[in-house]
Amino acid sequence: MKADLVSGVAAPLSGDIRVPGDKSISHRALMLGAVAVGETRVRGLLEGEDVLCTAAAMRALGASVVRDGDGDWSVRGRGLGALVEPDRVLDMGNSGTAARLLMGLVASHPITCVFAGDASLSARPMARVITPLEAMGARVMARAGGRLPLALRGADEPLAMEYETPVPSAQVKSAVLLAGLNAPGTTTVIERQATRDHSELMLRHFGARVAVEALAGGGRRIELTGQPELTGGEIDVPGDISSAAFPLVAALTVPGSAVTLRHVGVNPLRAGLLDTLREMGADITLQNARQAAGEPVADLRAAHAGPLRGVQVPPERAPSMIDEYPILCAAAACATGTTVMHGVGELRVKESDRLGAMARGLAACGVAVEEAEDTLTVHGRGGPPPGGAVIASQLDHRIAMSFLVLGMAATEPVGVDDGGPIATSFPGFVALMNGLGAHIAKGGTP
Repeated sequence: MKADLVSGVAAPLSGDIRVPGDKSISHRALMLGAVAVGETRVRGLLEGEDVLCTAAAMRALGASVVRDGDGDWSVRGRGLGALVEPDRVLDMGNSGTAARLLMGLVASHPITCVFAGDASLSARPMARVITPLEAMGARVMARAGGRLPLALRGADEPLAMEYETPVPSAQVKSAVLLAGLNAPGTTTVIERQATRDHSELMLRHFGARVAVEALAGGGRRIELTGQPELTGGEIDVPGDISSAAFPLVAALTVPGSAVTLRHVGVNPLRAGLLDTLREMGADITLQNARQAAGEPVADLRAAHAGPLRGVQVPPERAPSMIDEYPILCAAAACATGTTVMHGVGELRVKESDRLGAMARGLAACGVAVEEAEDTLTVHGRGGPPPGGAVIASQLDHRIAMSFLVLGMAATEPVGVDDGGPIATSFPGFVALMNGLGAHIAKGGTP
């Protein structure tokens, strides 16, 4: 298999950087700005392919979404309930977040929308969102298994409801809350495991009334009062912790490295990777903690302090780091001892079967792994893994970046067959990492 990108052994990494804006927050800023009154100014928006698909979709639904010359974005909203029926298919690219959240937002508007996506997104399940949205009055016609492309007709008279999510999913929760915006009464979501709360925080930032009650066992009850007047304002998108994870782990696994990452979102419901890496003995410090649009933000400093050590990652931590397990696998491969990741079955229905992709890729790089339906076990090498393989990225940006980071710490270079998907979430990844001291190049054979 020919490599598209090859990552060789890195020099000690050093630098002071800012990673691209948080993808989850960027999607929500555009969507809520489109149904708010007045202008929303967004600084630091992630300009990856996924978010640009959301920007195009909001334009198709009638909002004005413009990038200014200074790099900020301006969204002039139509007000709640005033989205217009698009005259074309809404192409959501590779983004499950965008597709599921936007389905929720339009579900309480009396319009018909057709959603499509790339091959990866078209294989991902949407039934978990379709079920509650149909209970609120929307009608959906989809492919077998509730997959894209699908047509959604929003409710003429949307119904508020109480819904308990069957699996921990911020996307399902957010879809229901966004549908409840244009429904009279109170929409309630109950989750037995707390998931990332970007929607709740941003809804409040725009003026919605959102009440959150902690439940026994770590769950939450979220109540949204319907039909608020949302008001546009200023949003400074923090750096995406899921993107920061790649230079962070690179610094922890390449000897002699020390890297500072500025203005990173450190929402506790997204920071499970930081907790796990610290348990593994990582040298990570948070500096200059502050708030940005209701989100906790800090500067992160990561430095190599010797080999990490294997740990048991509990299943209840999965919602707070579901996107970071691939890069955790790279860290675990370099650690001393065994790392066991429990409760990670959800990884099988992400952009790819990430559990299977990481297991196959690690084995190709000389790392012993054991894969079960809901568990992944990585036997660390206690230092540089052998490497020397070309990995099938499965059209998955996080698989590609994780193995390129592994290549920086391995004995032999590691390649990926397709680096194109990286642009969906981390435009400029290769240049940024090479600027820190990595050696990532086009083509060749490891």
